[in-house]
Amino acid sequence: MNHLQNVHRYPIIKTFIEIFATPQIGNSPSLIMSKKYFVNFVSEPKNDRMKTIVGIACTARAITEGHEVSVFFAASGTRLLDSNYIKELDKEMGPDSKAVTEMMGVITSKATLYCSFASVKATLGHSEGDGALIVPDEKITWSGPPGVIELSSASEIQLIY
Repeated sequence: MNHLQNVHRYPIIKTFIEIFATPQIGNSPSLIMSKKYFVNFVSEPKNDRMKTIVGIACTARAITEGHEVSVFFAASGTRLLDSNYIKELDKEMGPDSKAVTEMMGVITSKATLYCSFASVKATLGHSEGDGALIVPDEKITWSGPPGVIELSSASEIQLIY
C-alpha cells in the first residue's frame, strides 16, 4: 500500500487505514448483514485532523463492506468538500500520500451525500451551482436540520465527527 509508506509521524493512522479503509474485506465474515449508517461531519476538521481522518476512514470502510451509507456535511464539516483541504489532510499522512483523497473518492462516489447549502456558503464561501466542491452539485441532496433528523431516524448506526 503505497500511501502507507510515510505515516511515520502518526503510526496509529496507518493502523486505522489498514483496518478501516482497505478495499478488501480481509478478516470480515464472508456474509455481512448490511446496516444503514448515517455519518455526520459537522465539527471543524482543522481542530482535530486525526479525528477527521479516522472518520473518513471509518466511513470508507463501511462503504467497502457493503453497508448503506448516508453522509451529511454540515457546519464546518463542509470543509471536507474542498479539494485543497483534502490535499492538506493527505499531507498529514505523508508528503506523497493520496490516502485521504482515495478514501474521499470512495465516499463521494458510493455514499448518498447530503449537505447544508448555508454551511458551504458560511464555511467555504461557495454558492450552490458554482462547481467548487469535490463532488458535483447534482450528486448532493441539499438540506438542513430536517435532513439530519430524517437520516438519523432512518439509520441503524450513527457516527458523528
